[in-house]
Amino acid sequence: MTNLAVAPTGAPRFYLGCPEPAWLEQTDVRLFVSDHRLGRRRSLPRARGPWALDSGGFTELQTFGRWTVGAAEYAGRVRRYRDEVGGLEWAAPQDWMCEPAIIEGGFFRPFRFVGTHLSVLEHQRRTVANLCELRSIAPDLPWAPVLQGFELADYARCIVMYGEAGIDLAAEPVVGLGSVCRREATEEIREIVTAMNEAGIRNLHGFGVKAGGLEGYGHLLASADSMAWSYIARREKIRMPGHTHQNCASCLPFALGWRARIVGGEAPAIRDSPALVTKLPAAPAGAVAPCESCGGSITARPTGRRARHCSQACRQRAYRARANRPDVA
Repeated sequence: MTNLAVAPTGAPRFYLGCPEPAWLEQTDVRLFVSDHRLGRRRSLPRARGPWALDSGGFTELQTFGRWTVGAAEYAGRVRRYRDEVGGLEWAAPQDWMCEPAIIEGGFFRPFRFVGTHLSVLEHQRRTVANLCELRSIAPDLPWAPVLQGFELADYARCIVMYGEAGIDLAAEPVVGLGSVCRREATEEIREIVTAMNEAGIRNLHGFGVKAGGLEGYGHLLASADSMAWSYIARREKIRMPGHTHQNCASCLPFALGWRARIVGGEAPAIRDSPALVTKLPAAPAGAVAPCESCGGSITARPTGRRARHCSQACRQRAYRARANRPDVA
């Protein structure tokens, strides 16, 4: 398993990336939840602890090359989350990421991007304009500005654009740093974060920060979030003893254990939380396992991931069951 260092003293507030909105009522640690996930719920969980909202912009622009949700609709959702879920510390706006994949489109590792085919400057303009619109529509909601760009000079220009719109980023409680989480070069990100600090913006939130990033520039951030635990569980085929899912890529006990290793201390106790993790053994070709939906037999393939369902109908049935399951008491 990947060796994770404990964050040093003075580390940023840490938000655990959360793929399941129901976690909001199962733990009191800080969570980072996507509107794409929470917006699908007919009924909302009641948060036990503080959390922040990701607008889901990367998925939106990757899939459609534009925002399909209007500012008024998004503001209405966020107000509902604040009032019904509770505990919302801040919400990201509908910003426009500036990674080349988002702008140019194409296939990248191995995802398909539609591409906006706009300039970095236009993405920045739309990001600033959206924050202004959201604050005009819903001034009572905790909107956090997001700095967008790709090169260091882009971020410096974005600071000026916010200033021209009457927004002093140095005075904001939280300022997100966009278009950095999918970069491989930690030193490049550190250079950008350092420059923003030197410009007087010391309230930065790092989106999707890796463990190495926390070590390298975490002390320069006010807060950070990460879903790295899910990637690790999926890549290394980790499953906790007693768990029946394929791996722990969407598993709260595993996520809390990973978080404890990052921020220090012990993982918060939750129901049915084994302490150890193991890698899944490879299924021998021809082995038979039960379908998770109907209980029918599934013959293991010689390569690839283990099948959890015996047919498309069973996969759809399992999806509907997850989507419509009642809230956890």
